[in-house]
Amino acid sequence: MTGQTACGAGARSPLRTFLQTETGSAAVLLAAAVAALVWANVSPGTYESWWRTHMSLTVGSVGVSLELREWINSGLMTLFFFVIGLEARREFDIGELRERRRLALSVIAGVSGMAVPVAVFLAVNAGHASAQGWGAAMSTDTAFALGMLAVFGSRLPGGLRVFVLGVAVADDFLALAVIAFAYSGTVYVPALLTALGVFVVLLALRAAGVRISAVYAVPAVALWGALLRSGVDPVVGGLVIGLLTYAHPAQRHALERASRMFRRFREQPTPELERTLRRGLASTLSPNERLQRMFHPWTSYVIVPLFALANVGFPISAGRLADAFASPVTLGILLGYVLGKPVGIVGSTWIAVRLSRGRLRPAIGWGAIAAGGSLAGVGFTVSLLIATLAFRGARLEEAKIGILAAVVCSFLVTLLVTRVLALLPPRTRARALLGEGEVIVDLSEPVDEERDHIRGPLDAPVTLVEYGDYECPYCGLAEPVVRELLAEFGDDVRYVWRHLPLTDVHPNAQLAAEAAEAAARQGRYWEMHDILISHQGDLRPKDLLRYAEQIGLDMDRFRQDLRDRVGAERVAEDVESADLSGVSGTPTFFINGRRHRGSYDIASLSRAVRTARERAVLAGAGPRS
Repeated sequence: MTGQTACGAGARSPLRTFLQTETGSAAVLLAAAVAALVWANVSPGTYESWWRTHMSLTVGSVGVSLELREWINSGLMTLFFFVIGLEARREFDIGELRERRRLALSVIAGVSGMAVPVAVFLAVNAGHASAQGWGAAMSTDTAFALGMLAVFGSRLPGGLRVFVLGVAVADDFLALAVIAFAYSGTVYVPALLTALGVFVVLLALRAAGVRISAVYAVPAVALWGALLRSGVDPVVGGLVIGLLTYAHPAQRHALERASRMFRRFREQPTPELERTLRRGLASTLSPNERLQRMFHPWTSYVIVPLFALANVGFPISAGRLADAFASPVTLGILLGYVLGKPVGIVGSTWIAVRLSRGRLRPAIGWGAIAAGGSLAGVGFTVSLLIATLAFRGARLEEAKIGILAAVVCSFLVTLLVTRVLALLPPRTRARALLGEGEVIVDLSEPVDEERDHIRGPLDAPVTLVEYGDYECPYCGLAEPVVRELLAEFGDDVRYVWRHLPLTDVHPNAQLAAEAAEAAARQGRYWEMHDILISHQGDLRPKDLLRYAEQIGLDMDRFRQDLRDRVGAERVAEDVESADLSGVSGTPTFFINGRRHRGSYDIASLSRAVRTARERAVLAGAGPRS
């Protein structure tokens, strides 16, 4: 079972989908890297000759001719950075980084997490010509880092994923700036001016509110070609376009409009209405989310593994490895990632918290940040990309060995950090993992003990709020999960139901909600609630009267309250609070004010409640909204 954007329209949150795709692709990326090494050692001649094959694309008198490796590094990888830009923009608009203090902390950690490894590399390579390859020792590989994080599972808090992603986004953005200004060739000014002109066209299309993705395709390709001709690595364009693509949650009015379109199509299934329906459904989602769903699996499972296959391979021998680990290039990259990354990220975060006097505070504990710093020491994709720009021959092979060794060592360091954390006493370990930072509150209207319907102890440290619809079958599926959760956690959880009748798809939901409120006026809210949620197919007026009689209500008063719609105002208040909280469908859960995204099975909700309880205990707080 998953959270809903409308009743029955289950979907994982964009961030969760992003993380899971990156996690799964890490295994494919690793397999591609191993395949490249095997290929380069079994048949080194064919490996190099294949990737040096020229391929041309010509339209009229205009064309591009590149080696296959360059098509991947400068062409396909542009799509990879486009997806990174999309995810960054989504986090800025509606994700964890919408709180600018957290964004500032991620930027500080990301920048310092690059500056310190660069300083380490330059110190090791001082006096050597190889010092100009400093960019190969600074960038975190998002796919590998998140893939390794998944290996540690519940030993590290979920908030660490967001922290690592925020650092990685700042990292990637700065890395592309480095590629553009430090590792691009001689700049051809007319082509660069053309690229700027195309970029202005893209801005104009965006300002004009053009929402059709295909309209942007031609200027995007023109921007890529102009940047390639200018000497600036065109992957920069991918990130910039991704950052321009705005994100927003699905709005309830848009979903209701889509429901009306579907009903018209159901009554008259014509090709014209089918096209209108498809456009209407697409318009409920932001361009950012649509493009991520389209491109992210391709970049994660095809493009980045192809990049590894084309760039990782090199002949391995005992003598070559011995020479590499005596080389300042290999040692600079290895020490930069394994030592410099954790020191830069943890140290800068600590300094930022101190200097801001707590105004900047991470949402996770210092133990988790230390684990995140060691995970960020996995440099692969961008590191390899910069290495291919900065080095040739033996130096490039030494850089590749350093990058691969850093992946292994970063995993071992993270494993050591988690083992140390596991040895701490429970309360100390919880503080080290969760910290004392404030959690972003998504619930616009806090729980009011005088107004809200609450099941469980009023002083429980964890509050579970559900926006539900009595006719929604998914709310019915969630009900036994909620009951099991309340039984499992006992006095530690209180449960609140708020109404969100989806009248466009459930015609009896509004009346059922008003019936529950009429029962509440006689002190029988939960009795009526339990009957309604377990009889979702029988919510007509005569059914409601029968239920009222079963629970012993004053029938005359109940009938009068239903006729007068005395509960309508209360239901409308719940609907308004749902809109203010960004809720567009049912069931939607909030745990201590934080929206629960993704699955609402007992395991997922229990894990979220357990984390919220630990945070509440650390904060020494009473009941939370």
